[in-house]
Amino acid sequence: MDTSVKQSPEPPAPAAAAPSPAAYRNLVLATVGFALTFWAWNLIAPMSGDYKDRLGLSSFQQSLLVAVPVLVGSLGRIPVGALTDKYGAKLMFPLVSALTIVPVLLLVPAKNSYGAMLAVGFLLGLGGTTFAIGVPLVNAWFPPRKRGFALGVFGMGMGGVALSGYFTPRIAKHGENLPFLVVAGALVVFALLGADLISDHPDRKVPADTLAHRLGEAGRLRVTWELSALYAIGFGGIVAFGVYLPTYLKTWYEMSPTEAGTKAAGFALVTVVFRPIGGWLSDRIHPAVVTSVALLLAALMAIVQAFEPPLNPVGTIALLAMAAGLGTASGSVFALVSQVTPQPKVGSVTGIVGAMGGLGGFVPPLVMGAIYSAKDSYAIGFMLLSDLALAGCVYAYGRMRTVQRDE
Repeated sequence: MDTSVKQSPEPPAPAAAAPSPAAYRNLVLATVGFALTFWAWNLIAPMSGDYKDRLGLSSFQQSLLVAVPVLVGSLGRIPVGALTDKYGAKLMFPLVSALTIVPVLLLVPAKNSYGAMLAVGFLLGLGGTTFAIGVPLVNAWFPPRKRGFALGVFGMGMGGVALSGYFTPRIAKHGENLPFLVVAGALVVFALLGADLISDHPDRKVPADTLAHRLGEAGRLRVTWELSALYAIGFGGIVAFGVYLPTYLKTWYEMSPTEAGTKAAGFALVTVVFRPIGGWLSDRIHPAVVTSVALLLAALMAIVQAFEPPLNPVGTIALLAMAAGLGTASGSVFALVSQVTPQPKVGSVTGIVGAMGGLGGFVPPLVMGAIYSAKDSYAIGFMLLSDLALAGCVYAYGRMRTVQRDE
């Protein structure tokens, strides 16, 4: 029994040292497609101020308009991940990219109706599901010793949200409908290229059971929910600060909207850069250990920020270090997914874990806002974040280091 287990990893060793050109081609295409669809997913948020003025929206209505595509995109990863297990990324990536073109173009006629914008925002959530397509694609093409870094590189596609925040309003200055036409055109090009160039791994196992059964199987795996909790802290923290950091900086440090937006973009950039670093470290150190240390760093920086230090330099250092910790953790958690999840279930588990990460980002802003309204301080909110990150740190180190893949 022991002998067979030890012998089986030996043949793939050369592949582990040098992934094929096809592996890198699929990684590049998946990362570009992820970034473009995430740009589309986030098209409403950078323009929400204009929609608020145009349609006379309340703050709640504005928040709902921004939240709908994010919530739908997060939940949509669950069925899309399971469908990717069944039909493969070669079909699913171009298909979802092409379908996302429809709501992007519908933003043009819908701009004068709040109801129409909500409906289009619901459809736009489709763009946020491609994360659950790319992870099983990249995971299949790269051997275990290269998988963490590859998944981290793919995860940099989440920078599409930052690209949208920066470029969408600037493109709109040259024509209010121009951003939607530019993104739609980019998606057309990618869908055509993806249909031709993306390829599923020849050894990909195709599940024969139903979608509901596969989701049920993934949901019954204990690691699915353990990984979901860790990803909700890591990636959820990134989403939360992406949504709430401009408000926090404007409210507490009395920054201008432009200043706050620039600082928030810097935070997002650090998370994007450190995501592949988390994957790279996970190829060399157990990903559970990387996750634990990264969450410990985030927890310590949240405690520093709870004492409401001056922004320069202490607050800036604390927030950027927190971004580094959360970015690293979001990369290492998916290295852990690939290590402890049976290959035929990676898409289904990724869908659930990704959904929980996205949804996890919308609880902290609500909590932070409610606490500030009640106590006129953000300190309690940051201490709660530190408690959550510390709990994740302890659990990752104490439990997840010992988890074995259950085939």
